[in-house]
Amino acid sequence: MRVDLLTREYPPEVYGGAGVHVEYLARELRRLTDVRVRCFGAPRAEPGVEAYRTPGGLAPANAALQVLGVDLEMAAGCEGADVVHSHTWYANFAGHVAKLLHGAAHVVTTHSLEPLRPWKAEQLGGGYTLSSWAERTALLAADAVVAVSAGMRSDVLATYPEIPPERVSVIHNGIDTAEYARDDDTAALERHGIDPRRPYAVFVGRITRQKGLVHLLRAARHLDPKAQLVLCAGAPDTPEIAAEVTDLVRGLDREGVVWISEMLPRREVIQILSHATVFVCPSVYEPMGIVNLEAMACETAVVATATGGIPEVVDDGVTGLLVPIDQAADGTPHDPERFAADLADAVNALLGDPARAAEMGLAGRARAVEHFSWASVAERTAALYERVRAARG
Repeated sequence: MRVDLLTREYPPEVYGGAGVHVEYLARELRRLTDVRVRCFGAPRAEPGVEAYRTPGGLAPANAALQVLGVDLEMAAGCEGADVVHSHTWYANFAGHVAKLLHGAAHVVTTHSLEPLRPWKAEQLGGGYTLSSWAERTALLAADAVVAVSAGMRSDVLATYPEIPPERVSVIHNGIDTAEYARDDDTAALERHGIDPRRPYAVFVGRITRQKGLVHLLRAARHLDPKAQLVLCAGAPDTPEIAAEVTDLVRGLDREGVVWISEMLPRREVIQILSHATVFVCPSVYEPMGIVNLEAMACETAVVATATGGIPEVVDDGVTGLLVPIDQAADGTPHDPERFAADLADAVNALLGDPARAAEMGLAGRARAVEHFSWASVAERTAALYERVRAARG
């Protein structure tokens, strides 16, 4: 059986959890079946990986229209595939067209849902209507939909009630616990100005409304002044949110704020996670949150928002602390100050009790190893491919 994985992100051009997911899924699936990867961007040297650039005539077009142009070329390349498996709206339309054109079964993994990310209209303008249309069209016609958490499955069925529930399966994201493991070296910390002798809270993620960085920065006013705050945060969605985050960082009346805006090598991120007292995930929308698993695998306690699939990853009171959030329809907290204060209280609780934080870190590592292996994810995914292929005859 030949499977074509369709994705915007693939190494070395990875900026989010979906790209991480496809990287490791492809690696494990190759042990089980014939896998090709089709992605966006510059040519890749890896065998079996084909990359596609924006068609020349669409260079001045809206970003969402450029994506659809890439999707059409990607779909053309899927001839001969038995199953096409698309990830995020960026590749969903390619999977849908490949299904229609070549008769392949189409599996969609939902890492997020466009209607639940209304702030993207700020980024894409009218292109947000196109991205929402592409996602809806693909999901309603897909042979199978994979949700990366039970919370994500509930969102899929609530957002797209036309999809039969039996067509939506839960297969959690995974983590490579051999690669993501505690690193006692401190060279990366010293290189970026982090004092390894002082406790610190760390955030790792893109600068986007979804990741909730602005809420963490408001909470930072109330954090223990003896602790450092490390922000591995870059790739802003818009100039507006970049300016907002910059203003909030400048407005912090505290020492020990380290902002690393460039994309760091994975080994450096692992080292920074390993030495943190606490990892903070203030997301307002997070279907799963691989980054929480990455922190847990590095033996770091987690403070995270109790939203989406996060409670399926972070065991409240055992591997970290979950912060409640009362959310409006667009995901933002009804009371931002209350949310920021609750976030600060949870972070301070662990900064002030390093023994408890260390105990949670060890429990998090054990949970990551036991429940979230990529080999298991690949086996379940391959079994799903067999079922949809058999159902199509």
